[in-house]
Parts: sequence; structure tokens; C-alpha cells
Amino acid sequence: MKIFFISLLTIVFLNTPIYVNNRELNTDFDVERFNQEVSAVNEIINAKSVYNNKIAFLVDMKIKSGKNRFFIYDLINEKIIDQGLVAHGSGSETGIRGELKFSNVANSNCTSLGRYAIGKNYIGIFGKAYKLYGLDETNSNAFMRNIVLHQYSAVPLEEQDHYIVDSHGCPMVNEEFFKRIAKIIDTSKTKIILNIYY
Repeated sequence: MKIFFISLLTIVFLNTPIYVNNRELNTDFDVERFNQEVSAVNEIINAKSVYNNKIAFLVDMKIKSGKNRFFIYDLINEKIIDQGLVAHGSGSETGIRGELKFSNVANSNCTSLGRYAIGKNYIGIFGKAYKLYGLDETNSNAFMRNIVLHQYSAVPLEEQDHYIVDSHGCPMVNEEFFKRIAKIIDTSKTKIILNIYY
């Protein structure tokens, strides 16, 4: 059993806040589900040596958009090393706050669940962005749909009590958080896995 899993569960049951780089993990963070998704990332990394086996990005779409739900995870030391806000697609809204739907269909403006390989960067309408390649049936159309990891000034840096702006299906983050993410991606010699789950 992973040390990270044990220590986090202990803290959760003691009702003590969990901190990552002096920032508290929000109360909607689900340790068990997170560890299952880390296992899904490791599964694809172990199957192919083309992926980074030290760092992965995980996004928990069960957490509301005003709270940190984009996690940078150290696979070697089994710990979250950074976190931030990330938008979901406007098409994923169901009309019921906190309940989302997902799609892999073009022009749906929905977020697609699944594991992605982060590709090369390019300069688009939001500045620097990264192409995403869906690795699962649920996100296989990501590249064709132009689903990319990008920054946007309207996404807050700090957590909010309210919901944040939606995207057209892309994982869209704050500009400052994007810089931290970009530094990791740009220095990686292999493709990093991004796992979006619900």
C-alpha cells in the first residue's frame, strides 16, 4: 500500500487539513479515487517507455471548478507537489451545479474524460498552448477537436467560493499556474500523461 495513500487517509480521518506547498487541499479531494487514477496513469506508463515516469498531471472533475482540482503529482515520491484551478467545457454543464456530463464528440464543447499524452507546444489565440492526444476511447478525438492545454486570464489563480469561467472543452488554467506547468512540460524529455477523471 502506498505511503502517500496511508498518510493522507490518516490525516483525513483525523479531520486535519492537508497541505501541499503551504496550500490546503480542498475538502472535496477524494484520496481513494485519486490513488486509483494514479494507478491508471502508471499502467499506461509501464506499458510504453515513451511517457514520463516521474511526473503526471491529474484533474478531478468531481471537484467544483472554483476549487483546486488540477494536481501535479510526483510519481517517484508519491506526493502532490502543486495544484491549481482548471476550467471544464461549457458543454459539460447539465444545468445542475456540480453535476457534469462528458463527450468525445466534435463541437460538443464538452470535456472528455481519459488519459492524454501532452504533445508539443504552439502559439495560438491564448498564447502558448500544448496539443493533447487522447489515449482512451473516451477522448480519442481530442486532437481532431483541437482540445489543448492552455492558459486564460479569466481563470483565477486562487480558489473561489463560486464557479469559474468555462472553456470550449479544453483544460484551461490560470496564466501563472500555466507557467509552472509549462516549465515541467518543457524540461521533460518524454511525454507527460494528463489524466482527467470524474
